[in-house]
Amino acid sequence: MSAVFQPVPARPAPIRTEGFVPWVRANLFGGVGNTITTLLMAAVLIYLLPKLFSWAVLHAVTATNAEACQAARGVGACWGVIGEKFRLIIFGRYPYESQWRPELATILLLALLIASCIRYFWKPWLALLWVMVVPAFFVLMGGGYFGLDSVTSDQWGGLPLTIMLATFGIVLAYPLSIVVALGRRSDLPAIRSLCIVYVELVRGVPLISVLFMASFMFPLFMPVGKSPDVLLRVLVGITLFSAAYLAEVVRGGLQAIPKGQIEAAQSLGLSYWQTQRKIVLPQALAIVVPGIMNSFIAIFKDTSLVTIVSLYELTGALGLALNSDANWRPFKIEGYLFITMIYFAFCFSMSRYSLWIEKQVSRSKTR
Repeated sequence: MSAVFQPVPARPAPIRTEGFVPWVRANLFGGVGNTITTLLMAAVLIYLLPKLFSWAVLHAVTATNAEACQAARGVGACWGVIGEKFRLIIFGRYPYESQWRPELATILLLALLIASCIRYFWKPWLALLWVMVVPAFFVLMGGGYFGLDSVTSDQWGGLPLTIMLATFGIVLAYPLSIVVALGRRSDLPAIRSLCIVYVELVRGVPLISVLFMASFMFPLFMPVGKSPDVLLRVLVGITLFSAAYLAEVVRGGLQAIPKGQIEAAQSLGLSYWQTQRKIVLPQALAIVVPGIMNSFIAIFKDTSLVTIVSLYELTGALGLALNSDANWRPFKIEGYLFITMIYFAFCFSMSRYSLWIEKQVSRSKTR
């Protein structure tokens, strides 16, 4: 009789390497130090979470009643302060009857940003969309056209101002940082020295001093009555400051490109700008995606510093809303937790998008 081959059925691996339990074993209990740290953190959470839940949920006051909130002080949170001061926190000092305008302008700008981050919309008409939405944003915010009442920029505030400063600070600083990074690696001494002086000078001072100089010192060098709008001066200061830091991130990516690739491009007859545009910059920018996104997140959070020049963005609008009303002033913690969640939502979304870009870049390398 001839033997019949019967394969042995596959058996599971003795140790699982994927799933929740292996992840916990590797990351939380992967050694004596990790185990002790995990147990200590668990003990702290077990101690604090019930108290936090009691304060934030069980004994919290959600009604916009100042007397009820005062009675619950020290026992429960007063989330009613958010409902009471919501409009002032979100829109700042913008006229109440016209607050639909910054709301619509912000929705348009956010929709434009989301569309710009989705591959499907990466078409030539996206540039036309930017040309249409950006003027519409400023027309809605400033007014003076189409029968809209004029609202000066010093009355802009809250979330629309934060998103506007962050968006245009990033959009303007990013290309400038690429030019400066290329300038620092230039063979022309004058250009290289100018870029080095700019980067080192800006990086040697805090953003607050840059905003102060742009807002208060710059008009002293201008003719009387010819000083630019304070919002424009602040935006220029944020752009120049952010571009200096971004330039160093981009320069790190440029230095990671092997010199042999540049020499190969030159041997093929490519010009300097063709080499940078087709070979160097695509690889360099892909390498430093995490650093670039980290700078973008920092720009978004640094907009809170414009309060020093009397522009009340999200953080400043919260202080303006609570400091002007003694009944709600004691509940700053609840207000700051509210805007913290707003900041977290935007920053977390940016970090997730950065991870998506990294996956796309790594996928292209494996093809």
